[in-house]
Amino acid sequence: MSPAERAHERFRVRGNAIVTGGAGDLGFAVSKALLEHGAQGLMIFDVNPAEAEARVNELAAEFPEVPIHFLKVDITNEAAVGAAVSETVKLLGPVATLLNFAGIVSCGHALDWTSRDWNRVMGVNTVGGFLVARAVAQHMIEHKIGGSMIFVASISAHRVNFPQPQVPYNVSKAGVKAMAQSLAGEWAQYGIRVNSISPGYMDTILNEGDGLDEARRAWLSRHPLGRMGQPDELSGVVVMLASRAGSYFNGSDRKCSHPGNFHYRLSAL
Repeated sequence: MSPAERAHERFRVRGNAIVTGGAGDLGFAVSKALLEHGAQGLMIFDVNPAEAEARVNELAAEFPEVPIHFLKVDITNEAAVGAAVSETVKLLGPVATLLNFAGIVSCGHALDWTSRDWNRVMGVNTVGGFLVARAVAQHMIEHKIGGSMIFVASISAHRVNFPQPQVPYNVSKAGVKAMAQSLAGEWAQYGIRVNSISPGYMDTILNEGDGLDEARRAWLSRHPLGRMGQPDELSGVVVMLASRAGSYFNGSDRKCSHPGNFHYRLSAL
C-alpha cells in the first residue's frame, strides 16, 4: 500500500456500530465520524424519536449507501435492551463497535436529593450503560468477532466540579470509568476492548439555559484554553479507539482538556 493508503487503513472503522444517545449533540457527532471512517452500518438507540429520526435522515442523506437505523430504547429496561440489540444484529449483522453516549445530567444540593432522583441518574448513567454493553458483548462472543466499546465518563469522574452541585452525576461518572476498566479486564479474552473518554466541558444543549451564565463564566475562567469543547472535537479519540490505531488500548480513560489538568494520560491494563 502507498503511505496514504496505510494512513487511511490505520483509522478505518470496520463493521457495524451501535451508538446510544446518538440523537444528542455528542452522540450525533461521533456517529457521523464513524460513518466517515468506514462503518458499514449504524444503529442509534435513543429515547427521543423526533430528534433521532431527524438525525438519521441527515446522516442517510450524506451516506446513502450505508444502512442507518433508529430504535427507541429505554436503556434501563433490561428486556428492551436485549430485544434492541437482537433487532440490530438482524438488521445489520454482527456489531463490532459500541459507543455508550446515553446519559443524563442533574444538579441539586446534596441535602435535597431523594433516593428516587439519585437512582434515576445512576440508573441511566451506570446500569443502563452496563446493560447495553453486556447485551452487545454476548453477541460479539457468540459471533466470535470481538470489537471495541467506548463509554463516556467525564471530568466529573476525576474531580469535583465547580460551582454546580451534582453529587449523583459525579458518582455515576466515576462509576462509568471504573466499569469500563473492569469490563476491559474481563472481556479482553474475547477480543473485546473497553475504554472510556472523559471530556471536559462541552458546548452542547446540556450546558445551555437560564441560570448557567455564572457557571459558564466560572468554567471558562478555570480552563487553560479559555473555551468549551465542540462536539466534533471528541471524534478523533473515538475513531482512534474504534479503529486499528487503538488496537492496543484497553482499560484506558482518555482525558479531554480538563480545567486545571489538561495532560493526555494512558492508563492501560
